[in-house]
Amino acid sequence: MHASLPSRRDCLRWLGAAGLAGAPLISSAAPLDRIRERGTLTVALYKDMPPFHIDGRGIDVDLAQALADALGVKLSMLPFNADENMGDDLRNMVWRGHYLGFGPADVLMHVPVDKPLIDETPQARILAPYWRERVVLARQLDRLPQLDSLSGLGDAKVAVPGQTLAGWLMIGADGGAYRNQLSTQWKDGAEAARALQRGEVAAAAGLASEMESVLRGDARFAIAPLPSPRAQRNGWAVGMAVKKDAADLAQALQAGLDELAGSGRLRRMFERANVAWLAP
Repeated sequence: MHASLPSRRDCLRWLGAAGLAGAPLISSAAPLDRIRERGTLTVALYKDMPPFHIDGRGIDVDLAQALADALGVKLSMLPFNADENMGDDLRNMVWRGHYLGFGPADVLMHVPVDKPLIDETPQARILAPYWRERVVLARQLDRLPQLDSLSGLGDAKVAVPGQTLAGWLMIGADGGAYRNQLSTQWKDGAEAARALQRGEVAAAAGLASEMESVLRGDARFAIAPLPSPRAQRNGWAVGMAVKKDAADLAQALQAGLDELAGSGRLRRMFERANVAWLAP
């Protein structure tokens, strides 16, 4: 999923050493000990990411709460807007803090467990995959009963959020053959799925989690991997990230996640959001 980290335009720089004068001394306690001393686990959550986080609810919220419970502390949520790339988000929410003055958090949810990203971000530790995401195409069966390739769409209208991986794949598919039939104004795949549900389009593309949260269980629709050679059919693992030196916290989070997966609680979190859990 992740290839390279583009430079951030017009990046605001941190203030100089004058702003550090009189700063409090950093505790020498281990990261997990500091969390337990203050009694809260601060978790960074992407805003407006259905079904993982919308207005304080979602799969990532449930998982963050369960992990905080496993550590014996309260959950403190730090919602934020995604920056230009994943490297920016890791810098802002994991290892340095945002230039606007908030963060970093103890842990960032919904991080691709991706080797290039891991190699390019030595300041962070990416771990604990809990979901396998992929790009899919949902279709109305009475209008598109069979679809082995995108050419099978004919001139059918397709809803897809334009500023997303699914949008990029659909806009560029087969040399741009489908651009004129794409409806791209949707902010996310869940909105695109609802347009399909209302009958405004014959198909919708987006992430599996988005499509399923709206359409799963409705016999009028089929959801399948996007039939494009550029789409990763098996998708990518999604996990979390902490600071590189937070080995004790990473170990505790992994242990908590393992217990949630083994007990079936993790699967039930996804089921509550109408998403079939796919192990990473």
